[in-house]
Amino acid sequence: MEFPKSPDGGWGWVIVAVSFFTQFLCYGSPLAVGVLYIEWLDAFGEGKGKTAWVGSLASGVGLLASPVCSLCVSSFGARSVTIFSGFLVAGGLMLSSLAPNIYFLFFSYGVIVGLGCGLLYTATVTITCQYFDSRRGLALGLISTGSSVGLFIYAALQRMLIEFYGLDGCLLIVGALALNILACGSLMRPLQAPNCPFPEKIAPENVLERYSTYSEKEKSLEENLNILDKGYSTEDKCNNTLPSGDWVQDNPQNPTAAAHKKKVVEQTYFCKQLAKRKWQSYRNYCGETVSLFKNKVFAALFIAILLFDIGGFPPSLLMEDVARSSNVREEDLTMPLISIIGIMTAVGKLLLGIMADFKWVNTLYLYVATLIIMGLALCAIPLAKSYITLAILSGILGFLTGNWSIFPYVTTKTVGIDKLAHAYGILMFFAGLGNSLGPPIVGWFYDWTQTYDIAFYFSGFCVLLGGFILLFAALPCWDACNKKLLKPAPTAFFYKVASNV
Repeated sequence: MEFPKSPDGGWGWVIVAVSFFTQFLCYGSPLAVGVLYIEWLDAFGEGKGKTAWVGSLASGVGLLASPVCSLCVSSFGARSVTIFSGFLVAGGLMLSSLAPNIYFLFFSYGVIVGLGCGLLYTATVTITCQYFDSRRGLALGLISTGSSVGLFIYAALQRMLIEFYGLDGCLLIVGALALNILACGSLMRPLQAPNCPFPEKIAPENVLERYSTYSEKEKSLEENLNILDKGYSTEDKCNNTLPSGDWVQDNPQNPTAAAHKKKVVEQTYFCKQLAKRKWQSYRNYCGETVSLFKNKVFAALFIAILLFDIGGFPPSLLMEDVARSSNVREEDLTMPLISIIGIMTAVGKLLLGIMADFKWVNTLYLYVATLIIMGLALCAIPLAKSYITLAILSGILGFLTGNWSIFPYVTTKTVGIDKLAHAYGILMFFAGLGNSLGPPIVGWFYDWTQTYDIAFYFSGFCVLLGGFILLFAALPCWDACNKKLLKPAPTAFFYKVASNV
């Protein structure tokens, strides 16, 4: 089978542009949900912990459903999934304008919009990877900034729309803007091999001949007949029905009966082998998952990403309410704090990605450094009582959140390129779990203590703990790796911490 070659340009740059705008349109409102969070607190009068579930679900559901999203893109293609997901995001936002209570928002904004964003993220990344090979890193870096730019613009846009049209009008307009995703999706032309004819339809009777990978297909006609005859040895002779409706005796000498027996045997063993392969695939998947967690660095990375999202995600949702709780006046908010986080996240993604390309930079240590500095910055939030201080901390947090751009590098060096997809799917699931749990936990701390101080001390502690666990897990692995370089074991996991990316 001939696979299409990635053009590394041409229509691929159109794919980059529409993928950028797709992430801009779908992630703009969910990432800037902190502006809506304040309005929902006033509109529904619920606690901060319960209200925070809306934004956390919108960010977490897509990551939690990442295996399903990947399956949908593989089955239906990026264009179809993008168009369908555009309806999901736009419909969820418009439905949210009709929400009578916070529980309705859990479904309309949290689940529908969140699932649509997850599908769109998978679709844009998949089709970009198909169109680019040698320039794949640049292309992925460009489209990933779409969500950060969306956060920067939508934070100010939603605040302005609420001022002029109210909360419901804001959600309707933002939902209408999301319909532009349909136009972006229509430009996602599937990549096809040049001069490749359309695949011909396979007749049902030729399926077995086409899929001849099964060992039973290699059996001769006599072997197939002998297998079937053994199955019939304890039974009486039976009659077979021909397509014409006539009845003939089940005589092995009859050519029609022999051909029918051959087809029955082949179909039977086809089903048996299919079931065996499915079961074997399931066993292999479970075995690979267990082997991944035997890798100390991967196990530490799994804990670190979970703790990072529990502690590091709440600022982007709650920073506006933190400013209000710190008695910062509205006229002092020259730029929304969420906008500062958004633009600095884009800067962080680009600069950290560039740093990761330097040969003298170790991406694991760079990632650990971002976690430790972020943990310290989170612990400093309770000490900030002015807009300037909160703006500086927001910029630092936004820049360090850009470590998502180097996370795939760290994962690849930990498990190897052959296990990247499996490992990354597991890590993204737990990242979604952290995204879903983080803001409600911080909100519950506020409901309990009526202050954000303990909440952000807890967030900082989580991120610091994840960073130090990852650091300590990597150091012994470096020593063990150096000892095994002379005599490597075929089943050992290697992570050379001192190696360059």
